Amino acid sequence: MAKFMLKKLCIMFITVILISIAVFYIITLPPGDFLTRYIGRLTAAGESVDPKMIEYLRDFYALDQPFFVQYWRWISNILFHGDFGYSFSLSMPVTTVIKAYIGPTMALSLVTMLFTYLISIPIGIYSAVHQYSAGDYLFTAVAFFGQAIPNFLLAILLMFLAFKLTGDTMLGLFSPGMQNAPWSWAKLVDLLKHCVIPVIVIGTGNTCGLMRTMRSQMLDELSKNYVTTGKAKGMKMKWIRYKYCVRAAINPIASSIGWSLVGIFTGSTITAIVLNLPSMGKIMHEALIDQDMYLAGSWLFLMAIVTVIGTFISDILLAWLDPRARKEYLKG
Repeated sequence: MAKFMLKKLCIMFITVILISIAVFYIITLPPGDFLTRYIGRLTAAGESVDPKMIEYLRDFYALDQPFFVQYWRWISNILFHGDFGYSFSLSMPVTTVIKAYIGPTMALSLVTMLFTYLISIPIGIYSAVHQYSAGDYLFTAVAFFGQAIPNFLLAILLMFLAFKLTGDTMLGLFSPGMQNAPWSWAKLVDLLKHCVIPVIVIGTGNTCGLMRTMRSQMLDELSKNYVTTGKAKGMKMKWIRYKYCVRAAINPIASSIGWSLVGIFTGSTITAIVLNLPSMGKIMHEALIDQDMYLAGSWLFLMAIVTVIGTFISDILLAWLDPRARKEYLKG
């Protein structure tokens, strides 16, 4: 297992380097440079431009240098100084923006992911074990509906329902009176109350998809010969299902964690805009509109790292659940 993890870590390191080069290339694709656009925006607004400041920024980001010199300046500032650059649309360092929004974004994404797996796996198992029952038909209908409805429409429907029931649309993560209040049980309850709609909206599509995956995989395992052999040897069907069938059926679910995590992050962008959530998805959308290259590039880079880490976690889980996968990988 240690050799397997070491090999995966080496691949992760190489992958992150290649992704960082690709991300920096993408954010430098627009004609000109961000500093020229920033000067033009200030001039159009009638604001003065300090030539010394512009010259300092041009030298600091090596804008007059070749691509790989600029890339090395960007990545070395991130690695050695924790400096992701400067957000000209928000007039503050990118690090400050990330620190302000990464906490709510990560918390919301992890809670949504927990919600997704705790619901999809048990329901998928139930639907497979009780195939063609009333419960199976009900969960199948819910799964199709959840995958079909757009996130923004579901958010609007739930906001309307919340307003009708409580008189509050549940916008944001806190009520207006609790936004700047010190932490207390009342503020915690208010936060949990406002998290219900975002978690449901962001997690519904992924949850429904994983429900269908778990059901189909479980049905496939229940039809295999080892189940019949186990029953012939007198083993209890419940033991066969949960010790062998579930462990084999859950492999595709485990391998999808990396992509599911990124899907939750990216899926939260539209939800964040509709529900006015203080998350990085909303800030990223604004950065792309304003062509704020360092803010957009830093978020893309962080998303790529999250994808790589999620994929690593998926590989470790898959190797733990199915030793055959680990042995085949080490042979390759």
